[in-house]
Amino acid sequence: MAKHVVQEAVYWDRLDQGDWSLYLAATESGLCAITLPYDTLATLEQWIGAHIPGAVLEHNVIALAPYTTQLQEYFNGQRQHFTCAVDMRGTTFQRRVWNALRDIPFGTVQSYSDIAARIGRPQAVRAVGAANRANPVPIVVPCHRVIGKNGTLTGYRGGLEVKAHLLELEGIAVSLDARR
Repeated sequence: MAKHVVQEAVYWDRLDQGDWSLYLAATESGLCAITLPYDTLATLEQWIGAHIPGAVLEHNVIALAPYTTQLQEYFNGQRQHFTCAVDMRGTTFQRRVWNALRDIPFGTVQSYSDIAARIGRPQAVRAVGAANRANPVPIVVPCHRVIGKNGTLTGYRGGLEVKAHLLELEGIAVSLDARR
């Protein structure tokens, strides 16, 4: 007997914010992906293909409206905490890291070491960094709020300029000397 495969619907839309274009995707369970500025729709399609095999991708402004609204409010200084549902696709370890990131308050930063200690894996600093890079919903899950133990800005999938801009939106002064 043939196995029936149910295809999952994934809805997407684009949010233009100043010079940035972000592509967002959501399932029935919540926001599952946000590309970073300067990524393309192809970047989103590749992520969906790798993490939600067989997904049917559909442009749907209405389905994404709650997510784009919250992001616009954040960029306009009207939102400090996201309340939208998320559908985080990753390993158990990654999800633990991402949940810890959601607890970092707006306008504050923590180090990779702080996150590793919080999840009970103080030696897993590099693994925390890798989980940060794999975060499928940046900004909403604020991986930009994680910095080096010495206070420097360290790697960000979208580039350090994007990370610095997001921190500055939250009132965190970032000097050129703190960017590495």
